This record gives sequence, C-alpha cells and structure tokens, in this order.
Amino acid sequence: MTSFLLKAQEVTDSTTVKLLPDENWWGGVVRDGHLMPFETDQEYSIDLWGNNEGNQIQPLLLSDKGRVIWSESPIKFTVDNQEIKVGSYGTPIEVSNPDGSSNLKTALAYASSEYFPASGKIPDTLLFTKPQYNTWIELTYNQNQKDIIEYAENIINNEFPPGVLMIDDNWQEDYGKWQFHEGRFQDPKAMIDSLHDMGFKVMLWVCPFVSPDSDVYRELESKNYLIQEATGDNNPLIVRWWNGASAVLDFTNPGAVSWYGEQLGRLRDTYGIDGFKFDAGDSYFYNQPLKSYKEVSPNEHTLTFQQFGLEYPLNEYRASWKMGGQPLAQRLHDKGHNWDDLQMLIPQMLLQGLIGYPFNAPDMIGGGEFGSFRNLEEVDQELIVRSAQVHALMPMMQFSVAPWRVLDEEHLGAVQKAVKLREQYLPVIMDLVQQASQDGQPIVRPMEYDFPGEGYHDIKDQFMLGPDILVAPVLKRGTTSRMVTLPKGEWTWKGKTFFGGNRIEVDADLNELPIFKKI
Repeated sequence: MTSFLLKAQEVTDSTTVKLLPDENWWGGVVRDGHLMPFETDQEYSIDLWGNNEGNQIQPLLLSDKGRVIWSESPIKFTVDNQEIKVGSYGTPIEVSNPDGSSNLKTALAYASSEYFPASGKIPDTLLFTKPQYNTWIELTYNQNQKDIIEYAENIINNEFPPGVLMIDDNWQEDYGKWQFHEGRFQDPKAMIDSLHDMGFKVMLWVCPFVSPDSDVYRELESKNYLIQEATGDNNPLIVRWWNGASAVLDFTNPGAVSWYGEQLGRLRDTYGIDGFKFDAGDSYFYNQPLKSYKEVSPNEHTLTFQQFGLEYPLNEYRASWKMGGQPLAQRLHDKGHNWDDLQMLIPQMLLQGLIGYPFNAPDMIGGGEFGSFRNLEEVDQELIVRSAQVHALMPMMQFSVAPWRVLDEEHLGAVQKAVKLREQYLPVIMDLVQQASQDGQPIVRPMEYDFPGEGYHDIKDQFMLGPDILVAPVLKRGTTSRMVTLPKGEWTWKGKTFFGGNRIEVDADLNELPIFKKI
C-alpha cells in the first residue's frame, strides 16, 4: 500500500470579475443561501478548501446576467467593492459569458451541461411521493425495536401515509460495527418485516467513522483501511466529531470501499434493509495533516464517500462536494426550532437547486434539535404547522418529531392538511423530478429563475414549483396574512383570479398555504 500525505493548500490560479450594473450572484455554499444573492454593495468571503459548512458546496458561482465562474478544484472567493476575487487550489478558473448577455436560467443550463450533467437517474421515488419519517427526535440515542414499531404504528393510526422510515444513529453496536445492538433489537428481521408489511421502506443511519479499540477498528487498522496520521508511525487518525472521537474509513482505498459495501450488503440481504442515510463525511474532518491511500484534497475525501452512495437508490446525504446532477437525496443541515431558521429554508433550498442538487429535502419539520421537544410547554405548535407547509411543496417532506405527540387537535389537523395538499401536487412534483434528471433544472426555483430581469432577485420568502406554480408560505409567528409578489399575467388561488405585476396581500389562516397557479 502507498500512503499519500495531504499537502498544504496553495492557490494556483486567481481572477477578478467586475460586477456589472445591477448584477446579482449565487453559489458556493448552501448554508449561506439566505445571504444570497451577492449584490454590488455586499461584502462576503469564503474558502471551500476543506470547508463545506456542514452542507452541500460547489466550486461554482452564477449570475442573473448569465455569467458562470467554475473551477474543478476547491475555490475561495471574496465579494467586495463591486467585484468578485476568486482563487483556485489546483485547476484553472473558468469564466463563461463574460459580456453578461443572458440570465440565471441560462447560466445554470450552461453550468449543468458543461460541469455536472444530469445523470438521467433519480433517487428512489418513495422519497418524493410520500413523507419521510426519521426516528431521531423521538428516540435520539435509544433506537430500539419496540419504540420503532410503536412510532410506525402511530404514523398510520394518526392517518399519515407510510413512506420511508429512517432509523437513526445508535441502532448499531458501535461506529463501524454495523450490526443491530442485541440489547435493543431482539429480532431485527421481524421488525423490518413488520415495517414492510405496514407499507414502509426502511433506511439505516451510517457514517464513515470507526470507534477506536473496537474489534472492527483493530481489523481495519491491520488492513490499512483507515486514514492515518501524518507521522511515520501509520497510526489511524482520530478526529473529533459531534459524538466523540473516532477513526475514519479511507474511501480512497478500494479495499476499504469493498469492506464497507460488504457490511451494508449484509444488512440488505439478511434483514431486508432498503437504503441508507449517509451522515458525516464533511470535508472539514479531513482538513488536517493526514495520509490516505490516494492523494486527494479534503473535498475529494467527501466526494469518495458520496460516490459510494450511488449504489443505493434509497439514500440521503447532507455533506456534498461536486455531485451535481447525480441521483442523491440532499438534505439541508440541521435547523433549530425557531422562526429565524424557518425563514432560511426557502433561500437555502433554492440555492441547492441552483448549484446542481435538485433532489433535496429541507431538514426535519419543526427543526432537528431533539432538546427543543422534551418540554411540551416550549414547543411552538404554530411553527410546526408553518414548517410543514413549507415542506409540503418542496421536493421532499420529512418528519421526525411526532406531530400527534406535541400538537393539539387543531394544529395536528393543519399538519395533516398540509400532507394531503402535497398529494394533490404530486403529479407536478414528479414531472419536475423527471425533468431534473434529464436537464438539471431545479424543481423549486427562485423568482428570478423563471421571471428574469423583473426585480425579483431578492425575494426569499416565496418560490416557484416549476414555471407556473407560485408558493408563498407564512413564515412569521402569529400571522394570518402576508404580502405576495405576483409576476405579470393572470394567477388563480381559491377560485379567484389575480392580475400580476404587483404585490397583493392575502389571508392565510393556520390551515392555508397560498399557492397561485399561472393561467
């Protein structure tokens, strides 16, 4: 085996792009989507080498004048003083359409065709056609057979449709030891069979980490399947992450990839597991002196973990690098149970689509912080309803906290209505999913994408589902009305016709999600 030492990063190419009058830019980091578009008077700086900010990134910038900035390598860029300064770590920077004679839609079309062409494939359709249910909030680190079955039964008993059920972290014996914990799962095969009989497909949470001093750790160390420290002693690298300190499987090593595939294949063949939630793999875990089987950047370590997931149509990723156009389900990073984070969902989801990740999910309804749901008096029921309404017409819809546990009858009914509303629009959503697999167009889009040059670039509280459906969720607490920007033309909602080209105020009580269809 040959081990390569990660070299210090060095900028090999740089350029400065002057912003055109009234030009706006998107790209780079999904977690900062709410800060975009970058405008002529804005200051912003980011370095993507070994830094994915906990979510998807691309070495890409797009403007509403049709300009595209791309590099095959990680980039860093600064927006300041009406210019963008870009540096690349390894490959040349490409600037397309320098005269700015087009728009955001054509910019993405060019970038998609040239740099991350659509694969023609989609993730498992059940991820789109039914809500997803994740056991994290209800069970946290006590994933167990009895409570998982009870959770699934309550989904059906409360008239929610069965879909994908994700069994989250700590179902396993140890990190890297991908076997059901015998103390909490007496008969995992019977459990999976029962879930299948109820109409669910089942995913398991996995990650690239390995617990030190376990028997699996010693086996993988002996085979040199773990990323090593930069010293000459060949000791496995130990990284700190949210659950402690672990070794890291080296996905640049074909032997390690085969071993991991064998572990997941055994779960599939023995128990009938349908797919996997691939967590972690963030590039910042690899942004330190280390040795690996192949010499790659921290970002490419993330890439190799993602490429593994292409073998599984039922998948989910949160950390991604340069996987635009591929059939991977991309989830937003964990959101808090608060209105500020709710207001970030739309711009961050829209940025995912703009940089090549159209098959996306806006985290968990109501937020992914399990501590927020321990004390029912602290649960904001209205927030959960409005969060469900944002999810309803997104590509995917994911529950974790059990609505029937934390909501009263009125608010539970409003969430159930949001699920039923989604069912009405499934034909539209699935048509857009298929289109995205062919040409890379986003499923949900910013206003600027379909109505270029009309001053809609900074609208972050409404979105387009395809070119003809405008969705305007309520995003503020205690509000039963909102202002909606309607583009030119005729639009309908609740049997009424509205003439666009202006802003209108609409009522939207707890049960309502304003949806306008273009005539």
